[in-house]
This record gives sequence, C-alpha cells and structure tokens, in this order.
Amino acid sequence: MTSIFNSIVLYLLVATSTSSLAQQPVHIDTASVTRHGPENGSLLIIGGNVGNTPAVWNKFVELAGGKDKAKIVVVTAAVGDSAAFDQKDINEIKKITGIKSVTLLHTGSLAEANSERFIKPIQEATGVYFLGGRQWRIADAYLNTLTHQAFFDVLKRGGVIAGSSAGATIQGSFLWRGDTSGADVLVGDHLQGLGFLKNAAIDQHLLKRNRQFDLVDFIRFSPKLIGIGLDEATAIVVQKDTLQVVGKSYVAIYDHDTIVKKNIPFVLLQSGQSYDLKNRKIINPVRAARATN
Repeated sequence: MTSIFNSIVLYLLVATSTSSLAQQPVHIDTASVTRHGPENGSLLIIGGNVGNTPAVWNKFVELAGGKDKAKIVVVTAAVGDSAAFDQKDINEIKKITGIKSVTLLHTGSLAEANSERFIKPIQEATGVYFLGGRQWRIADAYLNTLTHQAFFDVLKRGGVIAGSSAGATIQGSFLWRGDTSGADVLVGDHLQGLGFLKNAAIDQHLLKRNRQFDLVDFIRFSPKLIGIGLDEATAIVVQKDTLQVVGKSYVAIYDHDTIVKKNIPFVLLQSGQSYDLKNRKIINPVRAARATN
C-alpha cells in the first residue's frame, strides 16, 4: 500500500493532466469544462485483441468521417522500431475498415517528434490509431512534443483518437503498467500518459488476464482519478464526459466513492450501456452488473 501511495504522490507532483508543469509545446487547458473526456472530438479506447470486431471498427470509421473521407494516422511506437517500415498493420486496417488514406507514423526520437515536418500527416488527419505493444514506448517517443500537441489538435477539429491495448492505456493521464521491466508492475518508472482522457488510469485485457481487481487499491487512494478497465474486443467511446460501451465483453469502472463508501470494487458495463464520467453514475442502469468482493 505504501508504494502505491508514494507513487500517487509523485505522480500528482510531476504529471497530472491538469497541471501547468507539463512542458511546452503541449498546452494544458486548466479551464476545461469536462472532468475527464475531451471538449471536442471522440476517444475510442479498446481493450486489446480487437481483431475483426465489426461494432468497434464501424464506430471508428464513423467517428473518423466515413471510409471515403477519413484520413488516418497509425502510430506504431508501442511495437518498437521493428514497426518502422512494416506495412502489415496498415494494410490490415485498410482491409477491415475500407479506409484508403492510412499512413504509418513512427519515431523513437523526441527531436523528430518535435519537428514541424514530422507532424504534417497528423495536421490533415481525421483520426489517429495507436497500436498495442508497450505503452512506455509511446510516452518516450511523444510526450510533451509538437506531435503530442498535434494529437490534441485532431480532437479539437472533431476527429477521433483511438487505440488498442497499450494504445488504450496511453490515452489516460496516469500511465498504468508503464514500467520498462514488464506489464506486471502496475505503477512503474513511467507515470504520465498522453492525457486525452483526463484524471484517469486505463487498464486492458481485463477479464481475459484476470486483472479486474488490480486498479481497486490504486483508485482507493486516488479520489480525483477514475479507473477504467476494458476486456478484449471491447471498447468505450468517450465524447465530452459521456462514455458508451461497444463490443463483445465488459468494461469496469473504478470510482473512489463506490470503493470506499459502498465497498464495491467496480461496476461492470456491457455493450450499449453509458456512463456519466463527470457525475460518476450509470446513465442506463437497468442492465448493469455489479461486482462484489
């Protein structure tokens, strides 16, 4: 418990999504009217192994502007440098979605990510998709660079930021499982995510890898953060402070008051259900399933 608490204190000192300590050129809007989600645009956060899940991919195409108008940038940093010239994932996304304009974006260099030349494809993009792998690699490549700001600009234009597995976790402000030694270290040597979902920690492969209780103690000591765990082939769409579930399995919501005051570790949502992130409540609770200790 002490190590978790100390890590939270360190995180709050150096890397919160609403802090002015974030280095330029990324602009952090401290006057945001949303508590967690983006002011404009959409987030599509996928729990891993999305495969050919029509509900998820169809939503991605829709949010990106339709297959004929969408311009997608696929960020491959999480995979490692082996992905720098590998078109396999690009071709697969084209095949599944029918989107013709899909561009690979890769660097392991902060200097390159901080260049005007590098961000040109993002400036024309209607959507960004982060591949899975290791989330700390994405942070090492893009955190607080011009590219990071360009990702935020996609949202400002009404576009979509999407990602699966590591590409889901990196979207939170706190980087869960961000240790370079392995994913079993929950709070590690990388603490700051890209912060598209503010004041949040995101886990993935939830039920498949028996991770459903991993976020409970962390959120117990973090009243300002919300925890979100996504099972495989399942996603959430976040617009402003409303979350909706799409896909095949479940999403777990970890709220401090629910854990501390009600002794309920998390609430499970399934496809079609929605959640109010600002007021921390299920919008359509009839089909909700609650977890118990």
